[in-house]
Amino acid sequence: MEDISYAAATEVIEARFRQVESLHLANTPPQVTREIEAACGTVFDSNTQAYREALLGCLVAKFVNPQINIRQPYVDQGETAFSGRTLDEKVVNPFLQLAQVPSSKGPYLSVFRRSVQFNELTRAGLRDKAGYDAFLQILGYAEAAPSHEAIDNLLNYVLYRFVLLREQARIEIARLPRMSLAQYDQLIAGLLARASGGRMPVILVVAMLRTIRNAFKLEWEIQFAGINVADAAAGALGDVTILEDGRVLMALEITERPVEASRVQATFRSKIATSGVVDYLFMVDRTRVAPEAYEEARKYFAQGYEVNFINVATWIPMSLATLGAAGRVTYNAQLTELIEAPGVPNTVKTGWNEEVLKLTSS
Repeated sequence: MEDISYAAATEVIEARFRQVESLHLANTPPQVTREIEAACGTVFDSNTQAYREALLGCLVAKFVNPQINIRQPYVDQGETAFSGRTLDEKVVNPFLQLAQVPSSKGPYLSVFRRSVQFNELTRAGLRDKAGYDAFLQILGYAEAAPSHEAIDNLLNYVLYRFVLLREQARIEIARLPRMSLAQYDQLIAGLLARASGGRMPVILVVAMLRTIRNAFKLEWEIQFAGINVADAAAGALGDVTILEDGRVLMALEITERPVEASRVQATFRSKIATSGVVDYLFMVDRTRVAPEAYEEARKYFAQGYEVNFINVATWIPMSLATLGAAGRVTYNAQLTELIEAPGVPNTVKTGWNEEVLKLTSS
């Protein structure tokens, strides 16, 4: 029997799943041949969940130990066999459950006969033969892969299909009735560190603006553009715009990218000077703001325009401290409402759930 490090297998699967979540949010799937794409489509469309779960286990085993015979998932089948059941119980199933991917509750080998080998002889006893044929096709590709990088890419694509599968599911949002300031610090830092395609920072900011509006009974209209839609194309002055009686009070650009002087100049010319906005706020990690960008903002200030920079991770906790316990309850409600909104990817929702659940275990 060939050995598998289950800790290494867990690390591999978790790290690559984070990568493919980011790829999904950017709508850039890993590139594979049309034949593999079609075969994966058949496997993932099959009502036999065990096919896709067994496929994931085999690919992880092959990645961690290339000497393994991925067609022999029982240790007594040969010197290069592996324990598919143990790999499923220790790695695959716990991962799928934690990632909230629809999956079997028991080991995937339970749907096959005892001491099954993944070959053509097994086909006769299975109900979904087309799904099994596609499963074997992918195993054959993995066995003939010319390099470790090819296995890596195939594994990434299969994990990408699990992300797509999760997008079809209904994800229930985790809730805490209230959170302390220290818990909010942890939650916000965790959420901002997760890949969200830019969605999470906007959600955090909009929830706070709504909370401030409610707390002080302001007549604000808070508009925010669709994520990953160019501001110019969407007709927006920034990611978020605050209006009162139809007049723009403030425009906010929420960004994770560095802010250089050229970006401030372009924003001034295309959005500020031409629209009459006198208060423009870049919400950005201030360590990513170039000194020249501050100098540009100083020049515009002298001309009557407010162009400022603030860190989301600083502004929200300070606002929560100022608004008191009642404000924190409102913010909690606003956050969960925005997270649950139609169109928010399940990757963002499951990221939220993981960060909330961390608060209960720390």
